[in-house]
Amino acid sequence: QVQLVEFGGGLVQAGGSLRLSCVASERSLRNFAMGWFRRAPGKEREFVAGINWSSGRVRYDASVEGRFTISRDNAKNTVYLQMDSLKPEDTAVYYCAANRNYNIVPTGGYEYWGSGTQVTVSS
Repeated sequence: QVQLVEFGGGLVQAGGSLRLSCVASERSLRNFAMGWFRRAPGKEREFVAGINWSSGRVRYDASVEGRFTISRDNAKNTVYLQMDSLKPEDTAVYYCAANRNYNIVPTGGYEYWGSGTQVTVSS
């Protein structure tokens, strides 16, 4: 069982920035894809961004591409989501997810999930 813990959520004004972190208990993530999802009030959970640890492939939802950047720190077993130019519609609970994958970045079907961190963007 892979345990994931998110950090970095908070309240920010529109146009501001936040950086989310996700620390994984797995000793090596080289066989994993890791993704960020979010669930806004009244909406279903949606894929935001992801990275495959083995291939280095990244993927973004169109709504955040150009504003959000996903990155990793191999030594710390940590994935980051840098969020810039935040908009009120980015307000959601953000979840870190992981799944065994050797190549691609899936947009669904992840097995392991963190408990989420709240991001609130004021207008």
